[in-house]
Amino acid sequence: MSIPSGAPVAAPRVPEAVHRRRWAILGVLMFSLLIVVLDNSILNVAVKTIASPAPTGIGATQSELEWAINSYTLVFAGLLFTAGLLGDRIGRKKVLLAGILVFGIGSALAALSSSPGELITWRALMGFGAAFVMPATLAVLMNVFERDEQPKAIGIWAGSVGLGIAIGPITGGLLLEHFWWGSIFLVNVPVVVVALIAMAVLVPDSKDPAPGRVDPFGVVLSIIGLVLLVYGIIRGGELASFTDVTVLAPLIGGLLVLTGFVWHEKRSSHPSIDISYFRKPAFSAAVAAIALVFFALMGVTFFSAFYLQSVRGYTALESGLLILPLAAAQMIFAPRARLVVDRFGARAVCTAGMLLVAVGLAAFALFDADTPLWVLCLVFFVQGTGMAHIMPPVTVAVMQALPRERAGSGSAINNTFRQVGGALGIAVLGSVLSTVYRGDIEGHLDGVPAAARDVAGESIEATLGVAEKLGPAGKPLIAAANDAFIGAMHVTALGSAAVALVGAAVVALFLPGRPAVRDERDERAEAPQDTGEPVRQS
Repeated sequence: MSIPSGAPVAAPRVPEAVHRRRWAILGVLMFSLLIVVLDNSILNVAVKTIASPAPTGIGATQSELEWAINSYTLVFAGLLFTAGLLGDRIGRKKVLLAGILVFGIGSALAALSSSPGELITWRALMGFGAAFVMPATLAVLMNVFERDEQPKAIGIWAGSVGLGIAIGPITGGLLLEHFWWGSIFLVNVPVVVVALIAMAVLVPDSKDPAPGRVDPFGVVLSIIGLVLLVYGIIRGGELASFTDVTVLAPLIGGLLVLTGFVWHEKRSSHPSIDISYFRKPAFSAAVAAIALVFFALMGVTFFSAFYLQSVRGYTALESGLLILPLAAAQMIFAPRARLVVDRFGARAVCTAGMLLVAVGLAAFALFDADTPLWVLCLVFFVQGTGMAHIMPPVTVAVMQALPRERAGSGSAINNTFRQVGGALGIAVLGSVLSTVYRGDIEGHLDGVPAAARDVAGESIEATLGVAEKLGPAGKPLIAAANDAFIGAMHVTALGSAAVALVGAAVVALFLPGRPAVRDERDERAEAPQDTGEPVRQS
């Protein structure tokens, strides 16, 4: 449909052929993103199976299991920023295709692993591929949709992230009930093949037409700084302490290198990222909100899995099904968040979303071993609703602050802050949970043999394992373990809620409010002159 160009419609920047298939392209991007997000959550379901001796599993120790998860996170987080820059420079479609291909190869090799060392290596390869997929999907989205449709498309994109987090445990539980542990990785291979074909046919390529000179020193600094920082965070979570030299050294080193990166970028004639964008309060508040909300939510996701499976006794599949209300809320509300923002403004909507998340997190401080299931589902739905009204507006704020040509950089910033915030949440809040639990359970280990006492105090899973070996004499220890974990969960939940409240204060102070209604005469004055040629209506 055409309208006279005298109407106040901006000239389109997206080619007509691309514009016509934009929703199909978004479907392909969501499909690609879904398998990356899903795979990161699906492994958590399989850790017990992988720890079993062959042929059921591969006999991985607790430390090896942690690194099977962390090797992915470390490589993924360390390369996100670089992947976004490469997409802007050599083409986002090329980077997306290469990333999903590497992810598929890594998945096949991980499925065939015969030792924990092999699994850790191939998980790192999967993280390498995923680092190039996630920022590319959002960058392509920004170059396929016109500015007025971007908030709606980003809302749908954000909803797919929530869907992946929720259906990962469900998919993993179903696969483990019918197949061997490697099926949770092998299932990615046919999905990757379909995604590659769909990308090749539908997704257009785009890149920065004037990328300027390469900044190799800045790129190297960003990789080293992020890897050191994330490693320190992971190590602190493993030890449940952030005072050990093996934690402090990489943490301080990473912060120093990243400070050097910022200093270099501010003085470079061809920086990888324009640091001046962080001087804009709305931009900085948006990336801070992303980090804070994932800090709080990833922490609560970590302890809720133990609460549902260890304390309440639900299977991995049942636990995954209980999280469905969170995914449902995101799928329902995220695509519509733009309508609420149009009416009330990003500041009010994101503040209300953060407060909902804080309420949902604080509710865990009231849970016990007999809390009704409908209450759990309601709390997860509230959390999902809050997330759905935070992530789309802040992502739009980040992405629309940068030129379309630098969409890869914007997406990389968005995803890097999310990944670092989530890793911090698991490490810090996991450490709080572990410390409080250990302090509470120590007084109940008097009847445990001295050789097993240290192990029994490490976690609720370790305590329950020791109690099971004690037979009938271990029943009081099981009750004490459940009580100690619930007490530790209450403390951790309040800490998570406090972080969400900090996020609410940040967005309330710095995100923009509702835009002022523009005068009709101003709109007519800014309208393009009628040239007699039709302009496409987006």
